[in-house]
Amino acid sequence: MARPVKKPPEQWKKEILDAAKELFLSKGYEETAISDIMERVGGAKGMFYRFFESKEALMHALGDQMFFENNPFEAVSRRSDLNGLQKIREVFALDRADGQREEINVQAVSILKDPRILASAVEANRRVLTPLWFELIEEGRQDGSIRTEYAKELSELLPLVNFWLLPSVFPADTEEIRHKCRFVAEVLSAMGLPILDDAMYERAEKLLGNAGEGGAAGEAETV
Repeated sequence: MARPVKKPPEQWKKEILDAAKELFLSKGYEETAISDIMERVGGAKGMFYRFFESKEALMHALGDQMFFENNPFEAVSRRSDLNGLQKIREVFALDRADGQREEINVQAVSILKDPRILASAVEANRRVLTPLWFELIEEGRQDGSIRTEYAKELSELLPLVNFWLLPSVFPADTEEIRHKCRFVAEVLSAMGLPILDDAMYERAEKLLGNAGEGGAAGEAETV
């Protein structure tokens, strides 16, 4: 057997994540084995476990990587032609337009059945997304496009909405999910954030419908 190629640890980790992304998108998460991933990068399974304790942990890390590689918050931060509310709507539009991350999110919902992965995802969303939402909501308050007294509370609520909608966390059928989405839209609108539209309802049904069948969501999922 050929000896493994010597590479810096960070290069191994990146190559494993990149290979997993390609295989998940072509074969699917359930159909991809750890051995498939390591065969593609030319390493032994032991190398995989130096970086990830399981395939579920890998999927969680892949969601992180894909978010930060194409961060919609960073993209809108440079837009001087948009007010705060428009930037928030654009974040959702850019998030929906990322087809590969959308597909990975659909595949990843099932891993959130693991309490450890769920707890990690909740913490990551809180840590990463809350300050980003707060910055945009405050910008909207300053320019007058958002009128709310609850900037802090809304910025903490938005990263948690996805988890409340997941049937694997709170069991619900498709119609109940639609009803929850309407509830979220009305609550946010009443609090000064009229940001959910029909396209977001359709996206939620796609993601969460698959979740009910064992489908997913990456770490930093906007809503």
